Amino acid sequence: MTRSSLTDPPGGTLPRADRPAPSTVDSTVRMGFTQRLRRDWPFLVMTAPAAVLVVVFHYVPTLGNVIAFQDYNPFLGDSAVGSFLASPWIGFGNFMVLFEDPAFWDAVVNTLSITLFQLVFFFPLPVFLAILLNSVVSGKVRGFVQSVVYLPHFFSWVLVITFFVQMLGGAGLLAQVLRQHGFEPVAIMSNPDAFIVVVTAEGVWKDLGWGAIVFLAALAAIDQQLYESAAVDGAGRWRRLWHVTLPGLRPVIVLLLILRLGDALSVGFEQYILQRDAVGRQAAEVLDTYVYYQAIVPQQWGVGAAAGLFKGVVGLILILVANRLAHRLGEQGVYSGK
Repeated sequence: MTRSSLTDPPGGTLPRADRPAPSTVDSTVRMGFTQRLRRDWPFLVMTAPAAVLVVVFHYVPTLGNVIAFQDYNPFLGDSAVGSFLASPWIGFGNFMVLFEDPAFWDAVVNTLSITLFQLVFFFPLPVFLAILLNSVVSGKVRGFVQSVVYLPHFFSWVLVITFFVQMLGGAGLLAQVLRQHGFEPVAIMSNPDAFIVVVTAEGVWKDLGWGAIVFLAALAAIDQQLYESAAVDGAGRWRRLWHVTLPGLRPVIVLLLILRLGDALSVGFEQYILQRDAVGRQAAEVLDTYVYYQAIVPQQWGVGAAAGLFKGVVGLILILVANRLAHRLGEQGVYSGK
């Protein structure tokens, strides 16, 4: 017996008025561009200002990467566009200058070392903080702790570094206490070997609470019935954490990890330039400070653009590789790839 014989009357097929209405998805697919525009125009109007800002301040300046292949001189020509047209092309000459500079590779090594160190010792901390805050029963206590740990995010790096100097510097509180008890203080803030630990500690103090917001939202989205079912099955607190909480956070963790790897060569500028003179170039020179001192200050605009383009290409490669690895582990990643 066929499906039509079960649904159609003996005289034939159902009348058009009695047939099931097509699904919303099918009607949306068949809807023309004009109809969709008429339906969605309020949303397009609301998103238009943000789209214009993205185009003007992100996509249009991307065209400036052309100076990475020029001996660019902003004083040539009678306008900004004229300077692009008048500057001579030198192909990959700026990249050759960049790759032959030992200071550039020192900056790359320092940047990658700091990124790797912070991935190991900083990236997991917001996850742990979010789990701790989520386990607090009292709403008032949770709100107070959240306010305290979020506040440093809004401090400038000048204020953050000043605080650390006052606490850990040669004339800071820790050094004074050690001297009062007969100990010789260690120069922590000016020690090149301790610089990577210091900048990570500064980042933790400043952005730990702010980074936990995303994970708190992910924890709130976990179905509470999963915890109840696990508790009924005899799972303790740690087993519920391992089998319910962490799997619920895994998609967010993978997504943020991929995005962090995309910024592996961008650890910041202000935090490092403020401490560069105290610990020396060998320890504190990262790619952003290298571009400032080796390209912007001597007005080597093409070399600076080549360094920026190098950062972008490496970041894109890291995102693609990490996203492919996420797909192999069963996660969606940044995009599905289908």
